[in-house]
Amino acid sequence: MLAAAREYHRERAHSEFIPGVTPILPSGAVLNEDDRVALVDAALDLRIAAGPNTQRFENAFARFFGLRKAHMTNSGSSANLLALTALTSPRLDNARLRPGGEVITAAAGFPTTVNPIVQNGLVPVFVDVELGTYNTTPDRVKAAITDRTQAIILAHTLGNPFAAAEIAEIAQERELFLIEDNCDAVGSTYQGRLTGTFGDFATVSFYPAHHITSGEGGCVLTRDLELARVVESLRDWGRDCWCEPGVDNTCRRRFDYQLGSLPHGYDHKYTFSHVGYNLKATDLQGALALSQLGRIREFGEARRRNWRRLREGLSGLPGLLLPEATTGSDPSWFGFLITVLPDAGFTRGELVQFLESRRIGTRLLFGGNITRQPAFREVRYRVAEELTNSDVITERTFWIGVYPGITDEMVDYAVESIVDFVT
Repeated sequence: MLAAAREYHRERAHSEFIPGVTPILPSGAVLNEDDRVALVDAALDLRIAAGPNTQRFENAFARFFGLRKAHMTNSGSSANLLALTALTSPRLDNARLRPGGEVITAAAGFPTTVNPIVQNGLVPVFVDVELGTYNTTPDRVKAAITDRTQAIILAHTLGNPFAAAEIAEIAQERELFLIEDNCDAVGSTYQGRLTGTFGDFATVSFYPAHHITSGEGGCVLTRDLELARVVESLRDWGRDCWCEPGVDNTCRRRFDYQLGSLPHGYDHKYTFSHVGYNLKATDLQGALALSQLGRIREFGEARRRNWRRLREGLSGLPGLLLPEATTGSDPSWFGFLITVLPDAGFTRGELVQFLESRRIGTRLLFGGNITRQPAFREVRYRVAEELTNSDVITERTFWIGVYPGITDEMVDYAVESIVDFVT
């Protein structure tokens, strides 16, 4: 059956690229025959909850980053929720985040970097970002810190690292937690070190748009075993037990605990130390993620190659601000950001509509200035500075794709189209 699945994949027709007809997607999964076989193999096992494939992936993914623990989740958004919520755990004693405390974050980005702050009764403090890199800076973060600040959570924007070493140093000096939202940046490096290895937590998404995919899915990573234990509890209903699914009595004390006001010997499998969730992944997701994991470097090089080809092809074109890598970084790019300048003679909307008419997919920088989103009308937050650049992004910035499914021919057609429109 596995051989048949492999043959089926090989026989699938591969359509040629027809400019203006074939869509150039901004993002997407790149799946090969090994991925198809991995999914079929996992399905044949009928292990439909989390299981051995999920565990193997977690171990391998933690090794990739050189971190102690990785916990797979059902999405990157859930990973962010778990990481931030873990920092409110009573197990952290006086260091825990408490309702009303402030968490510094960037105003321009995806809302699920910010939402867990609100969902935990904390106060987002928004800082602006720089045009070109589209990340905030250590100086902006430092200026936003007050005696109410408890943590920092920032995303590496579209794969471009923020100054993670410097911001981690600020966090350490001020005794603040740092969460790296690494969902768009797996394989990126800053000062020669992988993003996701600077903070107390890193989060990753495996949605099809991201660097590797498990369909839906995500992960929380940390080097701190106590924090990892809290994440596992919160992910798995809030239980105190750490047995793998289908396993009993890993601690050899299943009926010998006295916790809370429960009777002595209450089954540890049904003892809950956190108000948790069920945010686990399935074994099919683990199988696909494990298959994709071996291609991270291949995918990263393809993303870099497509980004460089776009950058070289559009260099010097009037009316457009092109993206720049953060100094000292090597991004594994998620997309190619373009900002239309005020004196361009055309608007973002006009350029986007032209590209879409040529089947070249575009996306905005997610939520833009989050404070302008309707969901935040009644949310309590603080703005640390004028969000000038975040407003520019909201009104004049968009991006096109660089994911590994985009060929040189597609990149050249995108360049040709933008040049045609601008000139």
